[in-house]
Amino acid sequence: MTDFTTIQLETDPRGFATLWLNRPEKNNAFNAEMIRELTLALGIVSTDERLRFLLLRGRGRHFCAGADLAWMRHAATLDYTANLADSHELAELMYSLQALPIPTLSVVQGAAFGGAVGLVSCCDLAIGALDAQFSLSEVRIGLAPAVISPFVVQAIGERAARRYALTAERFGGERARELGLLSECYPAAELDSRVEEWIAALLLNGPQAMRASKALLLEVGSGVLGPALRQSTESAIARIRVSAEGQEGLSAFLDKRTPAWQEQHA
Repeated sequence: MTDFTTIQLETDPRGFATLWLNRPEKNNAFNAEMIRELTLALGIVSTDERLRFLLLRGRGRHFCAGADLAWMRHAATLDYTANLADSHELAELMYSLQALPIPTLSVVQGAAFGGAVGLVSCCDLAIGALDAQFSLSEVRIGLAPAVISPFVVQAIGERAARRYALTAERFGGERARELGLLSECYPAAELDSRVEEWIAALLLNGPQAMRASKALLLEVGSGVLGPALRQSTESAIARIRVSAEGQEGLSAFLDKRTPAWQEQHA
């Protein structure tokens, strides 16, 4: 396993990985090194066929407090070309997370500011604490949530994205759930136990079925109908029905028994 400085990548014998933001002394704030390490870690995860899904978490009190002050101070000294290269690295991280072949679940406690909202938006699923605080804070320092904006719009919709990007106001876990940024929110003291419930639920599902469903939904996007999409969806269900996992799942259901992928962790 690659050694990292700003993050940790842990694999669980049950078949999933947890990617930790690991700068708790800096409230897990982004810097160039963390962005590079996160992208590298996602590359490792994407090629590991044993993994069923990925959890994205932050060590310490906060999920991620946004951009690191020292990194921003350095960026302010760069010319346009250097800043463009810098933003390309951030975009590579966001697009890699959104397109990861396996399902992703982010777990948010404390602050999730600026680019951290982008990370949550890129994940397929997200849960958080009721007292978590979210903010698209960029305009408060004269910037814009540019790279993360497509993912934020996909997560919470155009109108809400305009409100929170233009006001930079903070909102809590319950509002994040109402917007669709979080799937669910819980009292902070319950968050870890709730994470285990989500893990248990995901482990019930066919690993290849989850991969196929994610790929399908990425292709379907907003669901605009057309002949190509119809053909693609018809092919998708046909392929998975005849796959080894599909055959096992159907047989187990009809025979009223536990499918093989659940027996591994029974």
